[in-house]
Amino acid sequence: MTVTLKIKRLPHAKALPQYATGGSAGLDLTAAIEKPLTLAAGERIRIPTGIIVQIPEGYEGQVRARSGLADKAGICLSNGVGTIDSDYRGEVVILAMNAGKAAYTFQPGERVAQIIITPVPKVQIEEVDELDDGAQRGAGGFGSTGRTAIMNKTTNTAS
Repeated sequence: MTVTLKIKRLPHAKALPQYATGGSAGLDLTAAIEKPLTLAAGERIRIPTGIIVQIPEGYEGQVRARSGLADKAGICLSNGVGTIDSDYRGEVVILAMNAGKAAYTFQPGERVAQIIITPVPKVQIEEVDELDDGAQRGAGGFGSTGRTAIMNKTTNTAS
């Protein structure tokens, strides 16, 4: 399926979003900055991309960190995953945070994040007095299906 993403390039844009490879899920977003920009360890910053997008109704743009920056320098998004709604018409801005131990310097035009366009169904809210129990999980959360569950299975089956 192909979805058309309309993009308006602002004067300070360095590049339009593009896929790095044929199998890429996300379009790379670049830093629309005029000179190198240093982000100290533990700090946050807004990085402009120089683009405005028109996301089709029924879709959203998910702005995600680039795994290479996260792995090599600890650069992540301060909001985890950013959402661009279909009715937003402002500049796409990356909310970057340096969770690393050293300062990182962004270069003009550097790939700083990626955007994935994905369908978002509208839901209808139905208030109820009771919900089903969730089958096996119930109210278990925060790791209830992880290591503890595996350890319990191992403990229960050991002879």
